[in-house]
Amino acid sequence: MKTISAAMILASVLFCHQSAAQEKQVSVKTLVKTSQSWDGSSLPNYPSGTPEITVLDINIPAGTTLPLHFHPVINAGVVLRGHLKVTKPNGEVLMLKAGEPIVELVNKVHTGKALGEDDVRIIVFYAGEKGKAITVKK
Repeated sequence: MKTISAAMILASVLFCHQSAAQEKQVSVKTLVKTSQSWDGSSLPNYPSGTPEITVLDINIPAGTTLPLHFHPVINAGVVLRGHLKVTKPNGEVLMLKAGEPIVELVNKVHTGKALGEDDVRIIVFYAGEKGKAITVKK
């Protein structure tokens, strides 16, 4: 009788484990799909040289303001932590929080600031050209 009980318990555990595993499925969520940067301007054509993809994990300490800069290449990212304020010289602002995507400005000067008490962590993907800069400080 003990053998049957142990077998039944083992079967129940395995069945529950299989059911839980079967419930988990791959999911895909599009965060952004666009041909425009966040300010509505059209993205430029890709460079004609040798492509070079760069992926950066950027940490901006809380309260830090980045220097004015621009990106000569298409790039997009997702904020993983914190609150980021992106500002153009004309005063136009984009506010981002964790989980939100950004399609950056190309060849337009801007700055960023980590708001609040938390550092900002953002993963950014750059579609550049081998041997060319992805960010230029002003």
